[in-house]
Amino acid sequence: MFSLYTRFTTQGTLTDPVEVPDPCFALPSTVNWMRALSILVQERGLNYGSASSFYSKVQKRVATVKQENTIFEQLLFAVHQLSALDALRASASKADVARVGIVGWYYGIYSAASAMIAAQDGNIQDDHTGTATTWDRQFVANNKVMEPFCYRLSTLVKKNFDVEVATLRAGNGFLLTEKATNATEAYGACCSYLSGSADWWKWKAEQSLKASRDFKALNVSNFRTKAARTLRDARLAGKSTAFLHQAFRYRGKANYREALFLGYGKNTETLLDGYPDDLVIVLRGFVAMAGAFVAKRIGQPLWDEFLDDLERHRAFSLSPKTVWQ
Repeated sequence: MFSLYTRFTTQGTLTDPVEVPDPCFALPSTVNWMRALSILVQERGLNYGSASSFYSKVQKRVATVKQENTIFEQLLFAVHQLSALDALRASASKADVARVGIVGWYYGIYSAASAMIAAQDGNIQDDHTGTATTWDRQFVANNKVMEPFCYRLSTLVKKNFDVEVATLRAGNGFLLTEKATNATEAYGACCSYLSGSADWWKWKAEQSLKASRDFKALNVSNFRTKAARTLRDARLAGKSTAFLHQAFRYRGKANYREALFLGYGKNTETLLDGYPDDLVIVLRGFVAMAGAFVAKRIGQPLWDEFLDDLERHRAFSLSPKTVWQ
């Protein structure tokens, strides 16, 4: 009997010549991380009001008109993505909207973070990794991000970030293999995804290093020698993993992972139960936080003018004032 699942996972494709990874393992962690974040956003009471209190000591920054316009542009992108996700929730089939939902969720996060960076220092990065790293260094590393978006590992050296994960967990052993039902379990799931993301970024950095002149000069093919490990760890020591790094990896699963993921399997629809709602809750929390920071940086009069204009002229259905007031 013809089976895409059997063909892909045992015979591979041109992009995965050996075999396609089994989507049965990827889907639960995809759903469970978003559920964990959703639980924590709600449990921590993350909204525009709480974020405004969190950023109460942030000082106004004098910006150029183009810098202000860049901030507004990125926030408009973000709230538009949020409106789109809100509309997708009405779909009878969650599998129909899951893949595009993840992509929309990520670009909403990315744009909101870009607005924060532009409001902070007047700059904007032109690539995703650069944005993730800059946002981490300017905000997460300086305790300027609210839970659950503040969890961070300061290094990609495995033995060191394993210690940091253990410290964050503080004995909480809950894993992504199960769907969290409360804040304690949700926190454990977030620690689990953070650790897995660090492993993934470590692997990417290692692949890049193997192509470098310094690594080739060692005349080795792996990191088993002391010289290779020393070179690797020196490269990995200063690389961190924070929320935007995790979000980038998350989007990659939806955009580039094999076609079976999210689109194939009789139990996929059951696993995705509640997933679009979780995407909206998490993105709304992040966008609210970003807006609260921006409002402090540009000043309340200009912020109010931005909101009023957007409310009058928006083409999408979601009212920005339900997120940013």
